[in-house]
Amino acid sequence: MNDLSIPQSSSPDNLTEAQRVDQFRDLLKKVGSGTHTAKSLSREEAAIATHLILTQAATPVQIGAFMIAHRIRRPTPTELAGMLDTYDALGPRIAEIKTDYPVTVFCNPYDGRSRTAPINPLTALILSAAGAPVLLPGSGRMPTKMGLPAAEIFAELGIDWARLSLDALQTVFASTGLGLVYQPVHFPLAEGLVEYRKQIGKRPTFATVEIMWSPYRGPSNLVSGYVHPPTEERTQKAFTERNIPFFTTVKGLEGSCDISRSRTAIIGLNAIKAGTLETERRLLHPRDYGFEGADPACLPLDELLVVYRDAIAGAPNEISRSAIWNSGFYLWRVGRVESIEAGFDLARSLLKTGEVADKLTELKTAIEAAL
Repeated sequence: MNDLSIPQSSSPDNLTEAQRVDQFRDLLKKVGSGTHTAKSLSREEAAIATHLILTQAATPVQIGAFMIAHRIRRPTPTELAGMLDTYDALGPRIAEIKTDYPVTVFCNPYDGRSRTAPINPLTALILSAAGAPVLLPGSGRMPTKMGLPAAEIFAELGIDWARLSLDALQTVFASTGLGLVYQPVHFPLAEGLVEYRKQIGKRPTFATVEIMWSPYRGPSNLVSGYVHPPTEERTQKAFTERNIPFFTTVKGLEGSCDISRSRTAIIGLNAIKAGTLETERRLLHPRDYGFEGADPACLPLDELLVVYRDAIAGAPNEISRSAIWNSGFYLWRVGRVESIEAGFDLARSLLKTGEVADKLTELKTAIEAAL
């Protein structure tokens, strides 16, 4: 990953408080000048603006104005690349771990799910039980949607990532092959923007950054979910600028990385070689593999947990079917199996033999040892 370094002369760290406010005002003028006169930021300018926002060196009025203006105009791929540069510079870093396969990083919307059940936690358990590590960035209940996040499901299953320091998380991740970077604890600068999201009542550009950002510093399959096709195109262009070598784009359930069983899955298999993006469009038809059906609804949490626990215990249900459907693809994507069908067989076997349940127990033990 090639991060863009900010020249020392323009770095906010080298300016006074008043100078930082003035610096941000100049950047705000560019993006907020109106339909005909607004200009895009350069990658360096976007990185600086994000630095000033995350550190809240800009004033609250400036930050709110920037979020609204940028949402209306829509970020360019170059701006997103610069924003991601700053997330890398100021955010938590998870060091490379020893593994035979690229780490799957699931970049789901932080504001969770409200219509369909999150499948990702069970998919993550299956992949890690298969020896294919998984890392999930995320947060708690997030405005504006306030949907159910993966972290809350894990906590109810006895895996409370919020209890871990970053060093402890690194230890657990290295030993178990599964981790969740919990923004309120591990990236408080970004969590500081949550109130702004609540006040403006709309997802800001930072919601797009969240479905593109990975804290992992080793070889990975960075999976970015989306709803609207223009988001995928921006992601592909921004990742090309940042030279992200291997990533997957998924038109998933509610913009997540969860692949639907009720419709054809639209998936981009992306790789950047010698600075050039190579993309293969893969359409997965659930009926072709015997997985067609309705996507599980997002039940009240206590009811959903019953279904989750049954699935982990090896009892077939709609959650486990969706998890096998997802796991088969993702196991194949990182090279753990030679075919998607083999991935389905492996995922089904891991649930049936209790190895997924064992992984959950292993995680609980590792977390207690790391505290």
